[in-house]
Amino acid sequence: MASAKRILLIIGGGIAAYKCLELIRRLRERGHSVRAIMTKAAHQFVTPLSVGALTNERVLTDLFDLDDEREIGHIRLARDNDIIIVAPATADLLARMAGGHADDLATAVLLATKNPVLVAPAMNPAMWLNAATRRNVAQLQKDGIEFVGPAAGEMAERGEAGPGRLVEVPQLIAAIETVLDEGKEKGGLLAGRHVIVTSGPTHEPIDPIRYLANRSSGKQGFELAVAARDLGARVTLISGPVSLPEPHGVDIVRIKTAAEMLEAVRASLPADIAVFAAAVADWRVASPELEKIKKTEGKAAPALALIENTDILKSIAQPGPARPSLVIGFAAETQDVLAHAKKKLKSKRADWIIANDVSPSSGVMGGENNTVHVISAAGVESWPEMSKAKVARKIMERAATELHAKRTAAE
Repeated sequence: MASAKRILLIIGGGIAAYKCLELIRRLRERGHSVRAIMTKAAHQFVTPLSVGALTNERVLTDLFDLDDEREIGHIRLARDNDIIIVAPATADLLARMAGGHADDLATAVLLATKNPVLVAPAMNPAMWLNAATRRNVAQLQKDGIEFVGPAAGEMAERGEAGPGRLVEVPQLIAAIETVLDEGKEKGGLLAGRHVIVTSGPTHEPIDPIRYLANRSSGKQGFELAVAARDLGARVTLISGPVSLPEPHGVDIVRIKTAAEMLEAVRASLPADIAVFAAAVADWRVASPELEKIKKTEGKAAPALALIENTDILKSIAQPGPARPSLVIGFAAETQDVLAHAKKKLKSKRADWIIANDVSPSSGVMGGENNTVHVISAAGVESWPEMSKAKVARKIMERAATELHAKRTAAE
């Protein structure tokens, strides 16, 4: 990490708070400025005097301190930093964050911030594994909060061991720099570009509780959005119903049907690159029922009249002023993968088709890895199996190079 950053450290009330003194010292050695907020409970483990001596800044504690609010203000605190670190994050603090509480300075700042937040949990293993804490963590991850740890090991209480230890300072610093480096590549290969990514399945209603859909976890599309963001792009991620946490730093649009996805893509234009990784349902029910279709004994199953959905990839890839410079489609096939992908490249008028085998034996659907073939006018390039994150990064790096070549040729 090349440049100094402004770090706001929120110290929670756990015995691991003592590690924050070492954390502050190490961060300042790297040239970063550190300002600290201490919760009321944190005072039981470390003193404001110790924290202030190391930060060389006034330690903030009280939401209703008249002088602090006049001179600094919790809203300014929330914005005047590059990242907020919460360490140690106790079970109580996580619960209040997940619930959107703002009853002290720490939670008010966290609720008001628009900047990255990195949380380092520390608590008894039983508390970390409790269903309530798991729900709170899942909600915070969905809200875009980053987590590091907890580590597993012996706890302060005798005979207690398991997940719940605050990670060690070097690991915490590495996590901080990773989060900050995600924004570092704003001057990267896709700086100043707008990338649209579609992801996940679509749900086409049959009646209020049933629908037609494709099997897609959305993992590959989400990784593509993250890769484009990390290369400096402004990213719009248009996703069907998935259970993945939202990546921070990405504009996400939630949709359900193919029609809604097409509308969202059109509303997000213009874009430099559009990547269509969603598993869009090819058909929808012509007239969905307004009430649940009831099964009647002795009566035949209802006939479903299907009509074809608009082909989103083909629609956006057509020549015209709104067409993105680079249009990339996906072809999920179970047989004759390359033949079908080559045909799709031509019929859809896309620039590339990323083809993969999604038959049950491949493990791609819902899995962590992918094996793809990149089909373009130049031919076929087959990549070895790798993680979906690596596939995404490689696609976006190659797309950035292609985009640059197109712009250079046009000039």
